[in-house]
Amino acid sequence: MTKYNLIVVGAGAAGMMSAIVAAREGKSVLLLEKLSKIGAKLKATGGGRCNLTNTLSNEDFMTKFGRDGRFMSPALERFDHKSLMHFFKAIGVESHAPDGFRVFPTSHSSLSIINALAQEMESLDIDVICAQKVEHLIHDNVKVISIQTQTDSFVSDAVIIATGGMGYPMLGAQGDGYVMAKDVGHKITKVHPAMMPLKVKEKWVENCRADTIAKVTMKVDIKKYNKLKAMGDLIFTKNGIRGPVVLDFSREITPLLDKFDEVPVLVNLTKGLNEEEIRLHIKKQLTLDPHRDTFSLIETLLPKSVTIELCTLAHIDGSLGWNKQKGIHRDTLIKLLVWTPLTINGHDGFKMAMITRGGISLKEIDPYTMQSKKLKNLYFCGEVMNIDGPCGGYNLQWSFASGHLAGKQLGQ
Repeated sequence: MTKYNLIVVGAGAAGMMSAIVAAREGKSVLLLEKLSKIGAKLKATGGGRCNLTNTLSNEDFMTKFGRDGRFMSPALERFDHKSLMHFFKAIGVESHAPDGFRVFPTSHSSLSIINALAQEMESLDIDVICAQKVEHLIHDNVKVISIQTQTDSFVSDAVIIATGGMGYPMLGAQGDGYVMAKDVGHKITKVHPAMMPLKVKEKWVENCRADTIAKVTMKVDIKKYNKLKAMGDLIFTKNGIRGPVVLDFSREITPLLDKFDEVPVLVNLTKGLNEEEIRLHIKKQLTLDPHRDTFSLIETLLPKSVTIELCTLAHIDGSLGWNKQKGIHRDTLIKLLVWTPLTINGHDGFKMAMITRGGISLKEIDPYTMQSKKLKNLYFCGEVMNIDGPCGGYNLQWSFASGHLAGKQLGQ
């Protein structure tokens, strides 16, 4: 039986990076993937365009992850977004930030990333075996000795768990890493689906599906949680909401849905305008055309479909002029334009979740090495740990950075 210096479990972004870095340091590496191909989830990232990272400073980057963001500091110091771009350039993939923030391969295809990683692993003689599901870590209560798959055993000096979370189960994510970690004494925090569409109770949203609302602000309307907010584009669906702002905010909402049957939120659909600014806007529009009806007046702020629904909610006949509306109804509409209430009452679970909130407790992992504090020679990287960020290349950068740190540590 061949003995390896390192076995990596999971051929996603974190797993492939850790395998490559360790192999470059001269280590013999085996990469095991339970699916028939490597990089299944990576292929779907960014709608197939692969948003690798972003151009934020490390400090600003970590802030986006909340209170646990500082855990990433050692990994990012050694492998930030510039290092990641240089890494891919060195293996033949150019990248750029067309909007000055999000970084993509210039091909805008995740396949160029996967193919480059595969070629690099081949050139480094990394053994890659697919369709091998790891079921157990074998250890002597001090260190890892080997791993057991459904059909084989493999001996190694060290193991890296890079199995990801539970998002996109059709792409292989089923929480395997949690089971392995728990079996050797690690605590797994409660996991929630995140970065996903949400369902709402209000039926009127179904009539607004044709339009995307830009620069929306969304906040939780519960006193204890009213500091939770997000900004971005919003899209109405048949029974809910989606779009970048929703994907980001779902990280905060799904845990709240475990505590409350419904989560009330307030949504500013008018690019952040407040009541006074909206009144001034309306006054200016009426100066230009005193005879326009209320529908056309509000359509200077919102798409027609949303205008109609908000006017209905405010009991306004949009075909009449602004000055012909009752004052109380005008005030109601203005308040709705500033903060439109919605009631989030569900989601489709992990099958629609891009990432997982929760995972292996960070308190039990050394941030300077990614090594387990429970068992020697056991390492973790990527989404399997209890840390997650918003849309925009955050989670992929973390996967690559943590994989790089773990691989480098084992190489040394």
